[in-house]
Amino acid sequence: MNYIQFMRNFIGHETLITIGCGVIIEKEHQILLQHRLDVDNWCIPGGLMELGETFQQTAIREVFEETGLEVYNLELFGIYSGKDCFVEYPNKDKAYSVQIIFKTLDFKGELLQKSEESREHKFFARNKLPNKLNPRQKNFIMDWVKNVKLPIIN
Repeated sequence: MNYIQFMRNFIGHETLITIGCGVIIEKEHQILLQHRLDVDNWCIPGGLMELGETFQQTAIREVFEETGLEVYNLELFGIYSGKDCFVEYPNKDKAYSVQIIFKTLDFKGELLQKSEESREHKFFARNKLPNKLNPRQKNFIMDWVKNVKLPIIN
């Protein structure tokens, strides 16, 4: 049982504060996005921190689980918080997630098209993003589009 499941046993569907770590993977000025199965939108690969992990360990683990890619030389892209970080999942669980976002150009492996959480993965140019971006990730995806530089602490 992971930390989130463990805590849900105590608080039910009430709001849980979490830390999410994701990676903007860039290739030839394009961003890798995954089309989620659960909410039918596009987002960067990433997920929630487990107890004892560092931000980078979380990001590396989540990217590999979701894409099959190994990522290297992660650079901090930004730290995101605020009202856009609240979510209510289809099962009625509520969370508020602080987002630690990294960026890299350095990766290897065979890109999975489908995983437990994704229906496909695709690279997009800055001017050709899909319409249905994840609302909790839209800020940092658009910061990438605008080529915003650190510090991004929102």
